Amino acid sequence: MGFLVIVESPAKARTLNKILGKDYTVQASIGHVKDLPEKELGVDKDNEFTPKYVTIPGKEKVLRELKSASKKAEKVFLAPDPDREGEAIAFHIASELNGKKKDSDKKLFRVSFHEITARAVQEAMQHPGAIDLHKVDAQQARRVLDRLVGYELSPLLWRKVRRGLSAGRVQSVAVRLVAEREREIEAFQKEEYWSIDAVMEGSVPPPFPARLHLYGGQPVIERDPKNGDKFLLRTEEDAKKAAGSIEGRGKLVLGAVEKKRRKRSPNPPFITSTLQQESVQRLGFTAKKTMMLAQQLYEGIELGEEGPVGLITYMRTDSVRIAPEAQQWARRLIVEQFGERYAPGTPPQYKSKESAQEAHEAIRPTYIDRPPQAVKKFLSKEQFKLYNLIWNRFLASQMSPAELEQTTFNINAEGTPEAAFRASGTVIKFDGFLTLYKDAGEAEEGLLPPLGEGEEIRLVELKPNQHFTQPPPRYSEASLVKALEEKGIGRPSTYAAILSTIQDRKYVSKDAGRFKPTDLGILVNDLLVERFPELMDIGFTARMENELDEIESGKMEWVSVVKDFYRPFSKELDDALKIPGKVRPEDVATDVVCEKCGLPMVKRWGRHGWFLACSGYPECKNTKPLEGGEPVTGQTGEVCDKCGAPMVLKMGRFGKFLACSGYPECKNTRPLSLGVKCPMDGGNIVERRSKKGKLFYSCSNYPNCKFISWYKPVNRACPNCGNSYLLEKKGKLSTVIFCPQKECGYKEETREEAAKE
Repeated sequence: MGFLVIVESPAKARTLNKILGKDYTVQASIGHVKDLPEKELGVDKDNEFTPKYVTIPGKEKVLRELKSASKKAEKVFLAPDPDREGEAIAFHIASELNGKKKDSDKKLFRVSFHEITARAVQEAMQHPGAIDLHKVDAQQARRVLDRLVGYELSPLLWRKVRRGLSAGRVQSVAVRLVAEREREIEAFQKEEYWSIDAVMEGSVPPPFPARLHLYGGQPVIERDPKNGDKFLLRTEEDAKKAAGSIEGRGKLVLGAVEKKRRKRSPNPPFITSTLQQESVQRLGFTAKKTMMLAQQLYEGIELGEEGPVGLITYMRTDSVRIAPEAQQWARRLIVEQFGERYAPGTPPQYKSKESAQEAHEAIRPTYIDRPPQAVKKFLSKEQFKLYNLIWNRFLASQMSPAELEQTTFNINAEGTPEAAFRASGTVIKFDGFLTLYKDAGEAEEGLLPPLGEGEEIRLVELKPNQHFTQPPPRYSEASLVKALEEKGIGRPSTYAAILSTIQDRKYVSKDAGRFKPTDLGILVNDLLVERFPELMDIGFTARMENELDEIESGKMEWVSVVKDFYRPFSKELDDALKIPGKVRPEDVATDVVCEKCGLPMVKRWGRHGWFLACSGYPECKNTKPLEGGEPVTGQTGEVCDKCGAPMVLKMGRFGKFLACSGYPECKNTRPLSLGVKCPMDGGNIVERRSKKGKLFYSCSNYPNCKFISWYKPVNRACPNCGNSYLLEKKGKLSTVIFCPQKECGYKEETREEAAKE
């Protein structure tokens, strides 16, 4: 009869097929097969919050095929990913395969693969287990909580802000972090301060930089992260006075020379959060792209005649544990490549945080004989970069510490009482793991010359420098993931989804690679913080995550956790719904003058965001759209084909459009031209929407001209065949520009990458 193995991914299925052989059939569920219904709450609040699961639309065929294959199999092994979501997938597949036959359980087994290698897979298949119902309950609790919040908060946002909005239990707290950081930046009052930098020279080269450390016996800059830094030189006058008292008044003498030897240990191997952070900083990949590439490396890459091979361990983990056999082969490789001194006497041990699942390992390569260069030709450029990063970080984590010697010169200005300069430099005595891996953005201090105490120092240059204190930076993908992890918001498997969701909902945007709240995000955040203080409390959200962990470990019941959450949430929701009126920011005065009545115009919030409105409303109802936060002049160069008046740019339900400036006498409108001429009759290509809201592009002379395209025409001639325009196809991770002439085949692709730190 053979054996059936069910996984969630076709790529994983191909890799397992190769390992398990002909006695096994491996099929993929392609993710979840059941979920809460899309168009109803799907949670019975009056009956212990019982969820109503339905087959996900489009998965009916998948389930039929799995049921058919399971009937022919001697045993069925459920092998989705080894986390809560994977356990839930296994549970729902089992419930479908069992049907009403309880004895079907006897041939259903749960297996988990933390790496897809022959050794790990065969070991897991020899020790199958049962579905972990505590883990299923934890996933179910999270799903129910998120559905209650999302489904019940949406009507409030629709009523109070605008239709189509949604909120999430964890995502809303992430938006709060971004919004509060923005307010810190706006409220920040910069302070001026000065430093005095010098270039000095001793009896032997080279010259070295130094900075005034003490003046009048007081620190020039006293760092205090808790209470704020203190500065002695606050003005240019202060700095010039200090510099003048030093320059030309006596000699500089090298006082104490401090030398400290210290060891720097390598960082632990990657967990999900640190992989995402380093990937942003080193490679410029978003968290979402990082996880997509890591999933491909885990599930299996086609290595020519070898077939698919899983190159890394499971990429959703918060454990830094390393299997002993992996430590052993890492040691052999380190000795072989770098020498005995680079391998420590005993393998390094790293401590995971308390909530980490120690059954998992850190993210590491799976094979000693597949270094990045050996498999480079089989990987995409991006896959190779990420695999190389994981390989080097893991190997470095098993190497000896670096040995450093830090030298500090204390240089006394004898002509000025209690004035001293300080210079520092670091010498690497033994590079250890640094020969392979250095932290992203790590700066090295320059070397100092070999000078002795009491030696006279010559001042080459003395220069006062002006500085200003800086506000806290906006969050990047790396720093926001770090903040989510430190504050206990979400878990490794959710960070990438959180970052994608808050951008997709238009609550935050990216400015130079850093997150900035949108006006809509600020508006929604302020409403939720005011009306749902517990839901939006960072500490409360972290406690909820801990309670989900407690459910998974069997220490708490999922229903009681949901009940304890829903009672206060439900009351806050009822109170919020009773408040009349819309929530909108106050009007903002502008210098723009209404051309119809002469009164000043104000920036006002409406259904589609900010717009300009006459302050004389309702007597004067003149409005103008805003472009990038600035008023649009309305001068488009287009003329109304009905009355001859100028056409102006307006914002409507489906975006920008042209309208006659003679409104309301003339109500003519037309779509906005893309600046591309129709290849059929020379008309203008315009953007339109179908009845279902889908964007398409057609000729302005429609219906007389039948030209239509689902892809956006671009006003560029094809460099290959000379066609007058190209087409643009936007995906989640890339944008493709291609020629519409099939026989031409011209194509260029730009992949989405986050700005580096």
